[in-house]
Amino acid sequence: MAKEQSIQERRHDILDSVQRSGRATVTELSQTFGVSEVTIRTDLQMLADQGLLVRTHGGAIPTGRISSELSLTLRRQQQTQAKEQIGAAGAVLVHDGEAIYLDTSSTALAIARHLTHHRHVTVITNSIAIVQELADRPNVAVIVPGGRLRRETASLIGLDGLDFVRRLNIQTGFFGAHGVTPDEGLTDVSVDEAEVKQVLVDLCRRAVAVLDATKWGRVGVASFATLDQIDVIITDQSAPAELVAQARAAGVDVLLV
Repeated sequence: MAKEQSIQERRHDILDSVQRSGRATVTELSQTFGVSEVTIRTDLQMLADQGLLVRTHGGAIPTGRISSELSLTLRRQQQTQAKEQIGAAGAVLVHDGEAIYLDTSSTALAIARHLTHHRHVTVITNSIAIVQELADRPNVAVIVPGGRLRRETASLIGLDGLDFVRRLNIQTGFFGAHGVTPDEGLTDVSVDEAEVKQVLVDLCRRAVAVLDATKWGRVGVASFATLDQIDVIITDQSAPAELVAQARAAGVDVLLV
């Protein structure tokens, strides 16, 4: 019991050190606390999984040091296991011969990674990272609407590029979000991203939200879909039961993975 308490105390002190300094490296923390770099990396990952800090290459920074528009690289590091499970579950909903939309979220990227055995699937996406992921998949056709480069999410945004997309029959759209609540629905921290997602939700025959447990109860600056516009939410087992129940009461099929 004493050993477990010392671990918690060390992690508390690590978090305090990162918050006070604004940044800390694995090497510095290892020397400060007298434990191995492997142990420090484990500590940092546990703190990052709880949303208390953000992992960077070689260390960590406080959550307050980054903008509300988390870069794709940082977002990939958050809730990694949950996103991979959600991505695998999302890929199961895709059938051969269908056209789907994948947004710029890191969870949508996880879906793309699981489209390995699908045939004749067309992916519409404005995510450069997803384009790169699917570049060597001859079984997947990729359509990229044009737009303005948004470096924070490695995406192309703008409504002008959607004119061609409006002519397509998109079976399923997969949408990540900054947060989801019963009143505000699905929200984003970028008004531009929300504007594009709002159009795509209407264009897809089925709208699927892919959200890890940390997104429940959070509200971004712009809403892009109400709960009654969402057919399915795929989330992980840690999602708050009360909010999940409210979503189901609104007619949403919530899949816990």
